Amino acid sequence: MNERFASVRRRSRTIAARVPASSTFARVGLGVTILLAGVHKLLAPAAWAAYVVDWLAPLLIVSPVAFMLINGWLELGFGLAIIVDRYTAPAAAVAAVSLSATILYLAIVAVTHDGLFVDVLVRDVGLAALAWAVLVAELRA
Repeated sequence: MNERFASVRRRSRTIAARVPASSTFARVGLGVTILLAGVHKLLAPAAWAAYVVDWLAPLLIVSPVAFMLINGWLELGFGLAIIVDRYTAPAAAVAAVSLSATILYLAIVAVTHDGLFVDVLVRDVGLAALAWAVLVAELRA
């Protein structure tokens, strides 16, 4: 049994040596996610504007739809920067801080609006952790 385990382990290491580092998967995954969110914001800004609750809308300088369109263009740029590995640390920092602020906002909305957007909150916790991990990996490189 130990020989079989050792053989499987050797094959696994051989395969692992041929694939990109896990940090590359994390970076590209984060970049693609941000890029796709930006594309969707440009194609369907009203769908994203639905996440702006009544008390937040007056605090925005522009309408919720315009806010989403602006964010869509920004996300295209940041997502592409992360994917192509150019200015990755600043782009990942923006993503990490933005997602962390979004988590705070969604938590407030969830508490004050009977659990509204909890599903998005849960997803964004993982996405923010990914953005922070990409940022830390980039800063250590």
